[in-house]
Amino acid sequence: MEDIFLALLRTGLVFIMILFFFRLTGKKDIGEISVLDIVITLLIVDIAVIMIEDTNMPVMKGLAPVLLLFAIQYTFSRISLKNQKFRDVVDGRPVLIIREGKLQQENMKKQSYNLDDVLLQLRTKDVFDIREVEYALLETSGALSVYKKGDQYPFTLPFILDGAVQEEHLSILGKTSDWLKKELENRGYSHFDQVFYCGFTTEKHLYIEPKTHLEK
Repeated sequence: MEDIFLALLRTGLVFIMILFFFRLTGKKDIGEISVLDIVITLLIVDIAVIMIEDTNMPVMKGLAPVLLLFAIQYTFSRISLKNQKFRDVVDGRPVLIIREGKLQQENMKKQSYNLDDVLLQLRTKDVFDIREVEYALLETSGALSVYKKGDQYPFTLPFILDGAVQEEHLSILGKTSDWLKKELENRGYSHFDQVFYCGFTTEKHLYIEPKTHLEK
């Protein structure tokens, strides 16, 4: 009876820990959870199973590695907010899969993304002909973002994210960082670091949101 009580008590404790972890990672859809979040969650679950099954294990011995994982996740998330390169390593970057109705075979090969994957995701978006697609990007979550030719809503491609220039996105639309710099200067921005977000729409308009505060 005592073992059952301890198992139930530890189960409640584990539930609170996992709930706290997801609150720590911020509010995200399931499809937006990063690889880092998944890895840490799996490790926490493994530790939790051991804690629940082995009632002889001291609670603090089980909590210690969980607290370490919390610290790692928190530290990495803080670094990711400020460092684009670190974020790219941890989360990856969106990859162009279709451009102007043509499959980007090299990009597909690098991502181990085959034709069945592409066609399946296109069908879920009611697209049955690749030629209908203007651009399709494979997101870091594994979802395929599709912009069809003739869509009434403009498709915006991010050129700057938190001061970091997205060179791949510039190349998709045949633009360069020099071109972007001149466009920003014409609008009163002398440095990329002054821009929190800059997107370029298919209507050939730049949308710019400056940083609300600049780091000294």
